[in-house]
Amino acid sequence: MRVMNYKSPFNSNIMANYIIIGSDGKEYGPVTDADVRQWIAASRVNAQSQAKAVDDAEFRPLAKFPEFADAFTPPAAGTLTPPPLGSASSTPATPVKTSGLAVTSLILGILGVATCGVTALVGLILGIVAMVKVKNSGGKLGGNGIALAGVIVSAIFLFMIPFFAAMLLPALAAAKEKAESINCVNNEKQLALAIRIYSGDNKDQLPPAATWCDAIKNSAGTEKIFQCPAAHSGSRCDYAFNARLGGLDFGKVAPDTVMLFEADRGWNANGGSELMIAQPRHARVFVVALVDGSVQQLRANQLATLRWNP
Repeated sequence: MRVMNYKSPFNSNIMANYIIIGSDGKEYGPVTDADVRQWIAASRVNAQSQAKAVDDAEFRPLAKFPEFADAFTPPAAGTLTPPPLGSASSTPATPVKTSGLAVTSLILGILGVATCGVTALVGLILGIVAMVKVKNSGGKLGGNGIALAGVIVSAIFLFMIPFFAAMLLPALAAAKEKAESINCVNNEKQLALAIRIYSGDNKDQLPPAATWCDAIKNSAGTEKIFQCPAAHSGSRCDYAFNARLGGLDFGKVAPDTVMLFEADRGWNANGGSELMIAQPRHARVFVVALVDGSVQQLRANQLATLRWNP
């Protein structure tokens, strides 16, 4: 005989004399008569529940025990009764586990504000998957509300991506223009230096205007510096040489005279202000190198101040 250990909630000094068979077929006891009366009053056992005294050999219905006959009276109307002794519903409910995908979805959705919506896409997908899993879990998984919140937050940030792009694109375009302008300035500085090197190797004479690119090519080191990064022309050279300087003594030329400027006439292009590009390539400025080696970035209204005559 298997007897379930049971501790009476009543006075432990009262002798426990009864063993009861619950609705699950298990034996509970020994218990006291006070325990039995409590279970009868709570409808956890009834007149047909099998029981026996500790010293008896056989079980019999509780209704057969004279000492409990007066206990089998109908419960008062509206009285809440606990589930029968040994029933599955009498055991404590297992806590529902919150879906980890739901929590992750909400976190990724919130992080969308810091990632310009990048994590929100993953958060949206995980939120939908979490809602499906919670629905199909038969009550074993919770967190449907969290998953729904993750979907909503993620969707909001996904819809905001175009607005983020609208704010970032102008800044990126400006940064690109600035970088190209810096590269163009560096190109003209290196070309001016190559002309100075040529002059030093040729009795202080500036290169011939008609072949200035060919004359300084070896001193320049690479043809890349002849190309403006913002021109996109495919030409070998995006600059022109002031034709009035061709063959002159470097030391006798006014240092603030224009030597190089942006143009679109190709390799060995030379001339005056008429060859300068009509529209600036770099954020509304024109890049011009002077004889002294300095490079200036000028707006259209400043071009008239340039000196072309050596």
